[in-house]
Amino acid sequence: MNLTVDAVRFSFYRSEMTADSREIEKQAQELPATERARLALALIESLDQGEDVDAEELWLDEAERRLEDYRAGRVESIPANEVFEKIAKKLG
Repeated sequence: MNLTVDAVRFSFYRSEMTADSREIEKQAQELPATERARLALALIESLDQGEDVDAEELWLDEAERRLEDYRAGRVESIPANEVFEKIAKKLG
């Protein structure tokens, strides 16, 4: 199941956040991008309740679908150095 960021926002923000949560979010948004990324990863990892037994098979299916799309000309590749340069610029 693929959830976009907007779908997640809609789902979670329908219910009111506590004042403490809003303050933590405000403080987190003031952090540099790399620190926000590390914090986001730590928070996401804290939600992980164990190994997803289907994850490996689902990722293999996704990789095969993407390869087929590439070979069929439905998507274009981007050189890795360009991807890494864009990431580095975004993270500061």
